[in-house]
Amino acid sequence: MFVNDAIWLAQNENPVYLLPRMANRHGLIAGATGTGKTVTLKVLAESFSDMGVPVFLADVKGDLSGMAAKGVDSPAIQERLSKLGIKSFEFKSFPVRFWDIYGENGHSLRTTISEMGSLLLSRLLNLNETQSGILNIAFRIADEQGLLLLDLKDLREMIRYVGDNAREFTMRYGNISPQSIGAIMRSLIALEDQGGDLFFGEPALDIRDWMQKTPDGRGYINILHSVRLFNSPLLYSTFLLWMLSELFETLPEAGDLEKPKLVFFFDEAHLLFEDAPKILVNKIEQVVRLIRSKGVGIFFITQNPADLPQDVLGQLGNKIQHALRAYTPSEQKKVKAAADAFRPNPEFSTEEVITNLATGEALISCLDADGRPSVVQRAYILPPQSSFGVLDELTRRGIINNSSLGEKYDTAIDRESAYEILQARSLKEQERIRKEKELGQKGKQQRKSPGRPKTSVIEKAANSAVTTIGRELGRTLIRGILGSLKK
Repeated sequence: MFVNDAIWLAQNENPVYLLPRMANRHGLIAGATGTGKTVTLKVLAESFSDMGVPVFLADVKGDLSGMAAKGVDSPAIQERLSKLGIKSFEFKSFPVRFWDIYGENGHSLRTTISEMGSLLLSRLLNLNETQSGILNIAFRIADEQGLLLLDLKDLREMIRYVGDNAREFTMRYGNISPQSIGAIMRSLIALEDQGGDLFFGEPALDIRDWMQKTPDGRGYINILHSVRLFNSPLLYSTFLLWMLSELFETLPEAGDLEKPKLVFFFDEAHLLFEDAPKILVNKIEQVVRLIRSKGVGIFFITQNPADLPQDVLGQLGNKIQHALRAYTPSEQKKVKAAADAFRPNPEFSTEEVITNLATGEALISCLDADGRPSVVQRAYILPPQSSFGVLDELTRRGIINNSSLGEKYDTAIDRESAYEILQARSLKEQERIRKEKELGQKGKQQRKSPGRPKTSVIEKAANSAVTTIGRELGRTLIRGILGSLKK
């Protein structure tokens, strides 16, 4: 809850707060499955919305849509409130906007091939270093020739064009092998089968539409429906990374603000770093380190802090650690590492407590007013004020249909771009070749002698026999040569 200009996040003997001006120092929500990470996410998102800060989050389970509905009282909630001594608690709904890259359960969320860029596309297509280099060449040629790369058919046609003219481009940019062109084409087909033709195109997302507030000053909670998207983990993580980098590149420097401009929750954050090339990991670390100056806070949500690189973990000032399991020596090492990341509390052993936390209970350390990590506290997360359940389809559809952004995003646009221009060039070239052939054939006919003596039946038979003998002799010679090569 947002009270007294702070986020009332949890409670033990005393309230545990997260200060708004420290929210852009980023945060971590970690814990094993079923320990309460989703509730923590909801409590934070609700509080940011109430303080006038827009939020983006991905709904990978489909259970966050209930934030658009008022919470319902229950014995379990009353028990928690009574246990924590909380008397003033209000159930309410929050302003939500739904997004879906497939356009099924929210506004269509698209980007263009050019905006995604070759680095992220290489990861998305799972290309090796050589293939990534050719993709870079394709982007370079498209830029030089003024060819817009908007959707998958643009990129597919661009790759075909580069392959067809490989000899010319190799002299300028380096080797372009047919094998690599074929591999990229196969990857594009696989991406299209996953729905890539739906989320690459226009109108592309204007990231500033996530920064909007309601007339009463509350920030919109932008929920990306990711149940289907999450079935393709590489696609899910790459797309969210693109959105994060888009925020970084679009927003101006803001310095230290009293509260963030936007808070970005990255669920299943470990997927961001799995099998990612070093150059991409470095890019992520750079974005996390510098985006705070743009007024954006990032909260990574994962099962274990060890899922994230140390350089990223070091940038996360606000830590909320739910229970971890430690059944193996490897898991015990991870528990110790998670405990060592907190500022010790002399009242208990952080390492021992992590494995004994109840559902909804967490170890919490937030930055104080001077930016220093507070002593770790053991506390219960407050209940969310919105509904725990999944929003019914009729209400969801009503929110989508009544949104002012529907007219802007829900109808795809297909303007002239690389595909149309290269197709037109190809047709023009084919027509030129056809006309040249016709002119050549007419010239041959004009130069042809007026008549030839007819070949007799005997001559035809003799010619046929000679041709057959020659063909068989040729085959024998070829077999002999190949046979000698094989030996």
